[in-house]
Amino acid sequence: MNAARRALLPIALLLAACASQAQPSPADDAPTPAYLAAQTRWRGELSAFDAADRQQWPGEGGVVFVGSSTIRLWTRLAQDFPQLPVVINRGFGGSTMADCSVFARELVLRYKPRHVVVYAGDNDLAEGRTPIEILESFAQFANTVRAALPEARISYISIKPSPSREKLLPRMRATNDIIAAYLRRLPNSDYIDVFTPMLGADGRPRPELFRGDQLHLNDEGYGLWRSVIGGQLARVAE
Repeated sequence: MNAARRALLPIALLLAACASQAQPSPADDAPTPAYLAAQTRWRGELSAFDAADRQQWPGEGGVVFVGSSTIRLWTRLAQDFPQLPVVINRGFGGSTMADCSVFARELVLRYKPRHVVVYAGDNDLAEGRTPIEILESFAQFANTVRAALPEARISYISIKPSPSREKLLPRMRATNDIIAAYLRRLPNSDYIDVFTPMLGADGRPRPELFRGDQLHLNDEGYGLWRSVIGGQLARVAE
C-alpha cells in the first residue's frame, strides 16, 4: 500500500464508523455534562425559541434550518423559500456543530420535520476544533435525527469562506471534504456547496458578499445562498 492510500485509510475507517454509528434519541438519555454546560450557555436562546413556539407552534412536516448566526440572521428565510410547506429558523449566533448536536431534540426533533438543513462548523474551527471533530459532531447530529425521524432528509451547507477567517481556508476545505464524503454514505442526504461559488477567480473569499465585519452575509450573499440552496431543494423535490 502506497503512502497516499495509507494516509487516507484512517479517514475512510472513521467515515465508515460514523455512518454505521447508532445514536439513541436524546429524549431517552440522562443529561450529560456537555448538555448541561451548553444549556447554561444558551439558556436565553433556547428560552426565546420556547416562547416563539408557545405563541405559534410550527406545523409538522416542514423544513428546519438550524445552525449558527448565518442562519439566525437570515431574516427572510421563509420568504426566500415560499415553495416549502413550513420553514422554521432555529439558528443561534455563535453556536457550533457540537452545540447543534447537543440540542438536536430542542432544535429539530420536537418539530417532526421532513427535512433538516444545517449550517455549522465555522465557529468550531475558529474555536480550535479539528475537521475530524466537526465530522464526529455532525455524524452524532445526523444519527440522532435519524433515530427519531428515520424518513427525514438531512442537508449540510458547506462552511463558507469568509474574508475575516481566510487563514482557516485549508481547514474549511478539509472539513467540507470529509463531511461531503460522509454524506455520500448516508442515504437521503445532501451536501450543498456554497464554498466554491463564494470564491473569486483568485481563489479568495469574495468580500462583496459580506457585511462590514467580513464574516456575516449581506443581501448579495444571502441572494447567492438562496440560489444555490433553492436549486438543491428543487432537485430533491423532483
